[in-house]
Amino acid sequence: MEVRVEQVDVLAVIGTCAPERRRYAKRLAAMTRRTFVPARRLALAPDPIDEALAVAPWSDAPAGAVIEFPEYTEVTELIGTLAAPDAPTRLTGVVCLVDAAHLRDDLHQDSYTRHPAPPGEHPSMGRHAAHALLAVNQIEYASVIVLVNWATLPTVDLSTVMALVSHLSPRARLRLHRNAIDRWECDTVYTVGQERPGWVGMLNGDYDPHMTDLRVSAFHYENVRPLHPGRLKHLLDERIEAGEFGAVIRSAGFCRFATRPQIIARWDHVGQVISFDSLGRDDDLGDEDDLLALGQDLAFIGIDLDTDALKKALDAAALTDTELAAGARAWVRFPDPFPSWPVVADRTE
Repeated sequence: MEVRVEQVDVLAVIGTCAPERRRYAKRLAAMTRRTFVPARRLALAPDPIDEALAVAPWSDAPAGAVIEFPEYTEVTELIGTLAAPDAPTRLTGVVCLVDAAHLRDDLHQDSYTRHPAPPGEHPSMGRHAAHALLAVNQIEYASVIVLVNWATLPTVDLSTVMALVSHLSPRARLRLHRNAIDRWECDTVYTVGQERPGWVGMLNGDYDPHMTDLRVSAFHYENVRPLHPGRLKHLLDERIEAGEFGAVIRSAGFCRFATRPQIIARWDHVGQVISFDSLGRDDDLGDEDDLLALGQDLAFIGIDLDTDALKKALDAAALTDTELAAGARAWVRFPDPFPSWPVVADRTE
């Protein structure tokens, strides 16, 4: 006879502001009468997320646990582990503390953190993650976002910050941090298939940020023509990065390079950091698999954006009529300055 272990209710607290994160997590645990598990305890383990999964069932509070995670935590891995159907935990909230005064700096940094290799693996198996991507993902997947260090901001600047956060994470509840937590309301039960980021909602036609500001805008860009990698690199490095179209804070979605026409790639950008990762070849799709995108399917979020000019620049980075008519055999000879993908075996097909 199978015995089902009762799941422990868990609130996860994340964010890059370590002192504020710790203080808030302790207060939240006390107010909700939960066991508090500090980040410094998890950080001693090779994998903080696995450690959280191991210690959560030992919570001696009937209400469950508040678990504070280190700033380098990959929030998608956190959700995938703690919200798994067979996990001993029930993830009922992800609280992200955001430094309002330094949000744009946090999302514009180009530094990286190194994750240790798994136990038993060679140290070289450790992986690097951009601080800016970790920070934006934590915002995007949160159910509650608490702004700290906001009181020093002028009202107009605070309005911009709040609208930006709302555009990045439209499904999250947004709160300004006070000296005490007056009450707690959280009815979000996480599953491994969460689609909370604003950019995902934009691509799915389900995007309605509850806070707006004249300086903050977002738009959905589509183009079925593949991108010329050389012109794209110039656009990213010399024009978007230089702020020609305003401050592009976040862009994400799917794209295709003309030099790799059978491969759909994930476009993942925040601030100064961008990555393109192969999601697979068209030939590998089964009869029941959906095609993610024919060409570009991208979401852009930014401040003071000249959306019309940016759309025209993106169109100019795609193939022209003449280039398109030349066919794939000509495309693979275009300059391609981006790193190769392991899935790309032959660029001459």
